[in-house]
Amino acid sequence: MREIKEHWEHIHATKAPDEVSWFEPVAKLSLSLIERVARDRDAAIIDVGAGASTLVDGLISDGYQAITVLDISPSALERARERLGDRATSVAWHEADILSADLPAAAFDVWHDRAVFHFLTAKADRARYVAQLRRALRPHGHAIVATFAEAGPASCSGLDVVRYSPNTLHREFGRDFRLVTSGHEMHRTPRGAEQAFTYCVLNYEPIELGRIL
Repeated sequence: MREIKEHWEHIHATKAPDEVSWFEPVAKLSLSLIERVARDRDAAIIDVGAGASTLVDGLISDGYQAITVLDISPSALERARERLGDRATSVAWHEADILSADLPAAAFDVWHDRAVFHFLTAKADRARYVAQLRRALRPHGHAIVATFAEAGPASCSGLDVVRYSPNTLHREFGRDFRLVTSGHEMHRTPRGAEQAFTYCVLNYEPIELGRIL
């Protein structure tokens, strides 16, 4: 775990936010998908592995009031706070590895992850991620997960990744998650390269809850 933390801290401490390959000036697709599943501006939203993403800026501007930003790198979180200025006080900041983070149970209506899950190349790590998601997401809540698509890069930032189609990504989460919608995005990096992403929106409907009801 320490090696992973040091890896990402080095990247975020030595590169400006707009120099990393996943940078988006505006997180348009993520914002539109969040608005689709969370019209209530009181919805609790967590952005996991957020880095210094501008998604939080857009969520604040759109009026969302219960935002949590989680990342393993303190430098990434500090850059985001500095960018937001006084607006940063309206956000809950959480420095942690998503696989071991102490997340409250059934606390979030929306779980957003752009470009974290595809770094989990070990089956056991993917299972831990899904367990964290199941614990933290409220029943009937939504997970928005974006990974490299099958035509996307095989590695990123010096690490191997797993590439997914909508169907293979959905299968990682199990029967308690219903696929609401999926799609592809061709992301252009700050250096002009193109990266194919797969997006899935999943609705959390625990089977055991259904049996109780």
